[in-house]
Amino acid sequence: MTDPAIAFAVGRHEDPAIEVRVNFGVFAGRAATPAEIDRLAEWLLDEVGTVTIVSEERHEIGGAVEASVHLVRIEISPEQVPAADGDRRTLEERLVERADHWARQCIADRHNDTADL
Repeated sequence: MTDPAIAFAVGRHEDPAIEVRVNFGVFAGRAATPAEIDRLAEWLLDEVGTVTIVSEERHEIGGAVEASVHLVRIEISPEQVPAADGDRRTLEERLVERADHWARQCIADRHNDTADL
């Protein structure tokens, strides 16, 4: 029996047709909760049939700089996006508006004032 791999390389994959990033941690001072991610999904499913939401802590590290931020990434597959550029932009704008509203509501509900921003 082979042990499952802890680390592994991933082959190339198709990029999402639309990607929206929410700079959640900078403004909330904390990570988004699973319940908040579920609420965001509900709001987005009115616009698209399926969505991928990634909640991640990113570390950008270099010789003279180090930063850690909590991001929420919304990915929409090409199958969910209209072919016409104008319709695509309209969908993208609506997704950004909903994500912005969601983040502001989450921050108003529960903000971590003691977080190291």
